[in-house]
Amino acid sequence: MLMPDAAPLDRLADFPAIPEGWAYLDTAATAQKPAPVVDAITRAYGETYATVHRGVYQRSADMTLAFEAARRRVAGFIGAPSPDEVVFVRGATEGINLVAQCWAGTQLKAGDRILLSMLEHHSNIVPWQMVAERNGLGLDVVPLTADGRIDLDAMERMIRPEHKLVALAHVSNVLGSVLDAERAVRIAHAAGAKILLDGCQAVPRLAVDVAALGCDFYVFSGHKLYGPTGIGVLWGRSELLDAMPPYQGGGSMIDKVSFARTTYAPPPGRFEAGTPHIVGVLGLHAAIDYVEGIGLDAIHVHETALVARARDALGRINSVRLLGPDDSAGIVSFVVEGVHPHDVATILDEGRVAIRAGHHCAQPLMEALGVEATARASFGVYNGPADIDALVRGVERVSRIFG
Repeated sequence: MLMPDAAPLDRLADFPAIPEGWAYLDTAATAQKPAPVVDAITRAYGETYATVHRGVYQRSADMTLAFEAARRRVAGFIGAPSPDEVVFVRGATEGINLVAQCWAGTQLKAGDRILLSMLEHHSNIVPWQMVAERNGLGLDVVPLTADGRIDLDAMERMIRPEHKLVALAHVSNVLGSVLDAERAVRIAHAAGAKILLDGCQAVPRLAVDVAALGCDFYVFSGHKLYGPTGIGVLWGRSELLDAMPPYQGGGSMIDKVSFARTTYAPPPGRFEAGTPHIVGVLGLHAAIDYVEGIGLDAIHVHETALVARARDALGRINSVRLLGPDDSAGIVSFVVEGVHPHDVATILDEGRVAIRAGHHCAQPLMEALGVEATARASFGVYNGPADIDALVRGVERVSRIFG
């Protein structure tokens, strides 16, 4: 079957760190940065830098305005009802830990349960295990369908009133499978549970509207969205954030401090102790502008075509076993029978093709798939059919080398 070519986004020239002839296929780990993001970071450090929320001089006031404009930009990008529901964190990992410590750690009691799925990233497993051990909570795991999706029929059968929180990946970082998030939210809420969605792999390639989804918490990292490292977002419903104690103590998160007693600022400031990653926030703003300038629908069409082309071509190689659904979002995981994925990645690198190999911080999923690791190619706006062709030539070479 002839697969469609990718919609011609023609964005490779925007990325100064991608040299000609290098196929960068590791976007699910971290996206390369377009020139507008690099320029925004350089300008912020080199021309306009100052602290925020504290200085009364003009440059500090201007930087504060830019910082809070970025918060409003994020709120609009994900459909948040209010920018005060947007908390800047170091990344999705910190966002999940914040909810685990400040919501689950204070709201849940012994005997309550948390529901996860088999395909979760370690960042959406370990924080819940930590709070569960401390508070006497139970953890349950939703299995997957045969093609690697979270089995929502099974979830509906499993969930009970004891489940107070559900935490699921919106898009799997290994399989690219897309959660029917609206249905997952309905199932959770019907049982009286709150639901957190890990949107790291969703926001770079799918339009996200947290109000329409109806979830209670949503997290993502800037560096997977063509933005800088060290900055991410936790969105939470205002009534939930209001009820949560602060995560860390320090400057900026207080209302009044005395040695007798300290009172705390309202959200989001309550959760943003210390000097924030000011330039990271501005870089995230630039990244959102860049992505929305292209259009998430266009990005999704582009990546869908690349996935189809890659799966069709790799599927013709006898030694290759493809994992995950055919309609995965921007990610193709596979194994070459009899060859360790690290060897696959090393040989591909010799041909200037960069992929990820390993367990992808999803060891329980690897066990469920019956493998120690996989090779993973993941796509971005800078990829095109030539990158897929280079990937396939490299895998064919792997097959020849290992017989």
